[in-house]
Amino acid sequence: MYTPLIKKILFQLDAERAHELTMQGLQRLAGTPLAFLLRQSVPTKALSCMGLSFKNPLGLAAGLDKDGECINILAAMGFGFIEIGTVTPRPQTGNDKPRLFRVAKAEALINRMGFNNKGVDNLINNVKKARFDGILGINIGKNHDTPLEQSKEDYLTCMDKIYPYAGYITINISSPNTKGLRSLQYGELLDDLLVSIKNKQNELHQQQGRYVPIAIKIAPDLTTDELIQVADLLVRHHLDAVIAANTTLDRTLIQGLDYCEQSGGLSGRPLQSRSTEVIRLLSQELKGRLPIIGVGGIDSLMAAREKIAAGASLIQIYSGLIFHGPKLIKTILADL
Repeated sequence: MYTPLIKKILFQLDAERAHELTMQGLQRLAGTPLAFLLRQSVPTKALSCMGLSFKNPLGLAAGLDKDGECINILAAMGFGFIEIGTVTPRPQTGNDKPRLFRVAKAEALINRMGFNNKGVDNLINNVKKARFDGILGINIGKNHDTPLEQSKEDYLTCMDKIYPYAGYITINISSPNTKGLRSLQYGELLDDLLVSIKNKQNELHQQQGRYVPIAIKIAPDLTTDELIQVADLLVRHHLDAVIAANTTLDRTLIQGLDYCEQSGGLSGRPLQSRSTEVIRLLSQELKGRLPIIGVGGIDSLMAAREKIAAGASLIQIYSGLIFHGPKLIKTILADL
């Protein structure tokens, strides 16, 4: 369905408006006979990760379906798992518009959305209506007006609410678009957050008799020493996975291109090499003690294979889906 004509029409529009129209269209298609237009048959490549059984290792990264409104129709495209969010305890509008830009020549996106979402309670209602039989990840963050020193309370609030509905939970401490958020990746702030997260996970496990894995999503802009420190803390606190990596602030590869000076996180092809390098460094440090979910610039079979060769157990796409459409899922899984 994602023909060159439809892509051309969407790419004539403001990037955020095109996204809104696409998500609205997906919602309308879901549950109708026209859903077959997006349904794909993909090979089963089952694997176990984080103690969970995945139909295949290719997932949708967080950010596309922030509120869990299109889970069923996205599942029809063939994903082995879907990650929704980032969601915050309270609804928030995010940063001022315009806040999403296509760097078309680089097959990249720049966003400074700022965790715009309708709140965790709304997301839970949508998840309850979904009929997805794969693994559903829920990505959580803090509200923009929550003081940094109180931010762990936002994560714990979200965990409390989503725990019964999540296949796994992602703690997003690496978006560049919420002031101060990335400081949670360092030193005592990270150590304190991980202690609280693990205590809450253990508490909910005991209460509900169900263990839900926790993944931490990190930035690609960390230095080698910082990555080593993060890896050691994740192992020490028995986290279940690390997602590498979020969007980057580095503009080196898009200098001179449209929108290159816009602030926000850069995703897509320019992130491909750096995210692979982060995965490789993490893999060397972690030595298999917890799995890595690789994301960043996966736009082809070769890019997917590179992530896995570097040490990723699972992989996710987002920008690649925007530029290449759902056929990318089938292309990757056919020979992965």
